Amino acid sequence: MIYTDKKEKIEYGDFQTPLELAVRVCQQLLQLNISPDIIIEPTCGVGNFIKAASSLFPKVNRIIGVDINTQYLQEIKNNKQCSQDSRIALQNKDFFEFDWQSYLNQLDGEILVLGNFPWVTNSQQGSIGGDNLPKKNNFQKHNGLDAITGKSNFDISEWMLIQFSQLLQNREACLAMLCKTSVSRKLLSYLYSHNLNLDYCATYTIDAQKYFGATVDACLLFCKFNPNSKNYFCDVFSNLNQTEYKKIGYRNNILIRDIASFEKTSSLYNINTGIKWRSGIKHDCSNVMEFRKIDDLHINGLGESVDIEDTYLFPLMKGSDIAQNRTGSTDRCVLVTQKFVGEPTEYIKEIAPKTWNYLESHAKYLNSRKSKIYQKKPRFSIFGVGDYTFAPWKIAICGLYKKLEFRLISQIDNKQIVFDDTVYFLGFNDEKIARKNFELITSEQAISFYSSQIFWDEKRPIKSSILNSLNLTTLLEEKYEITNS
Repeated sequence: MIYTDKKEKIEYGDFQTPLELAVRVCQQLLQLNISPDIIIEPTCGVGNFIKAASSLFPKVNRIIGVDINTQYLQEIKNNKQCSQDSRIALQNKDFFEFDWQSYLNQLDGEILVLGNFPWVTNSQQGSIGGDNLPKKNNFQKHNGLDAITGKSNFDISEWMLIQFSQLLQNREACLAMLCKTSVSRKLLSYLYSHNLNLDYCATYTIDAQKYFGATVDACLLFCKFNPNSKNYFCDVFSNLNQTEYKKIGYRNNILIRDIASFEKTSSLYNINTGIKWRSGIKHDCSNVMEFRKIDDLHINGLGESVDIEDTYLFPLMKGSDIAQNRTGSTDRCVLVTQKFVGEPTEYIKEIAPKTWNYLESHAKYLNSRKSKIYQKKPRFSIFGVGDYTFAPWKIAICGLYKKLEFRLISQIDNKQIVFDDTVYFLGFNDEKIARKNFELITSEQAISFYSSQIFWDEKRPIKSSILNSLNLTTLLEEKYEITNS
């Protein structure tokens, strides 16, 4: 197989590990006193890990390389070092079709699974029409709306790591794989949630920009398995040369970034607080639904000057506005077609006929929205809308930015501010109550509590589940006790 274009390179995750990095990884494994009988590289590519292992593990009995690309396997065979090493065996197999279980059952001794799985997600595969991925199933067990709106998206390497972790469960074995740092944590979470065996886990940060030209947080993930251990923690090293580390692990069934800080504020943790952070409006059609106000004109994303009633228009703030504290005013507005999810929309025709005519004239854009959440819903439906949307006071934060900065938001021109779906917020009808809660949420205790749970390298580091875990009643009581002590 020869990759003929960029699409195929992305589809097969064809970004080869430099020999320099492969050697450094093997050296780190030797420092950990890893001495396997068999080394397997399941997606070996041009074989740099095979070359490094051949040099640095002289006592290993077999080195097995597997890849779907016959040209790459031939390159390994043509390499002088590899051709002279009788321990090296190559297999031309498709990872997703290969019967790994039967193959591993034939191998005796301690196994080291080594290498670098493709760094591509299933949605990226879909966007390019690729099919180099496992058969579709919701292996993360997301339910309902989560599965529809994006949480079911996963890295192919995550699925591959899970498969090998399961395969290695009932034997002495190690796994050392380069991957995104977020994927390493997802594997740890999977092992924990499925009560699988794990003796030890560590990650070592690597410079993905240097080695792969990729702007992503990445690491060497090392896992040691044996049939009798269930140690769900991970030592996190800042690089391959570092000896000092911090430890992440589980508390209250959640993975904690900073265990020491969390334990100091653990009394504030409660997943049933009764207060629920909401996300902003989701409409998936910004060119039609969002406008810039220029003088007395509303200009949509198509560049059209639009004449519609103000009835269903609300001032809009995006996540970047919240993160950068541009909250005093806005020239954006959004068309909010419903007061709650599933509300009939035909009433717009009577209440605001120009708005209805506008929606109908742009129906081709709204009808072509791909998300399943709009199927079998009223025409021109939106999501992320409810009573909370129309509260006059809100505490808001953007989930995408790497900072815990909350904003207290009021109305503009007697109209409630509406957010896009990158923003989380609490809604309040009373200004005094809003200000009191804002004081609590921005307190040192609350910030420390939230920060202990947030992994800042994630695409959306601030999550509603983390925000909702803070018990504001307990925090108020503790602050009151301190004040009166």
